[in-house]
Amino acid sequence: MGRKAVYTETELLDATEKLLITHGYEGFHLKLLSEHVNGARSTIYQYYANKEELIAACVRRAMQRILKKIEVIDETDVMDALHATLRAYIDESKLHQILSVISKVKGEQSTNTQADIAYVKEGHDLLRQQLFRIMTRAQQEQKLRQDIPVMAILTVFFTFVDVPNTMGVSNDDWTNMLFKIWLEGVKLG
Repeated sequence: MGRKAVYTETELLDATEKLLITHGYEGFHLKLLSEHVNGARSTIYQYYANKEELIAACVRRAMQRILKKIEVIDETDVMDALHATLRAYIDESKLHQILSVISKVKGEQSTNTQADIAYVKEGHDLLRQQLFRIMTRAQQEQKLRQDIPVMAILTVFFTFVDVPNTMGVSNDDWTNMLFKIWLEGVKLG
């Protein structure tokens, strides 16, 4: 008799996300996933038709998490909005790794997969537009340098998101340090 499924869809997606971060798209397969959840591999198919559908659903869920955090940011004070945005991205620091997988997912066979891919792409555009809008406004308000293109400032901003927290401090403290470095640099005086 085979193993009985004792995992939920959320647990399945959690394990999928961890394995995608660790092994990437190419290294991820359903056998590996079944080794990390307590249940039979065949049970995965009760939730998702195939690997592609599962991965697309996992990436969609990651996009939903960041969109929920971003949509509640108050943009009244542009610098507070940038700080809150950095914190949201630091909370979801593995997002770039997860999002990079979506370009490899083949969605031709599944309308669910196609819908998830479309959702992720639209969400990515919304995130980019929101941050570009805030940074442009910060430049207009002369709170960011105007001699540097917004895209360059944005690139450096995202580089900070990927900096590992080697100090092991809280996300609040890490965000504060990185934001200060991003905004003021590291020079004296």
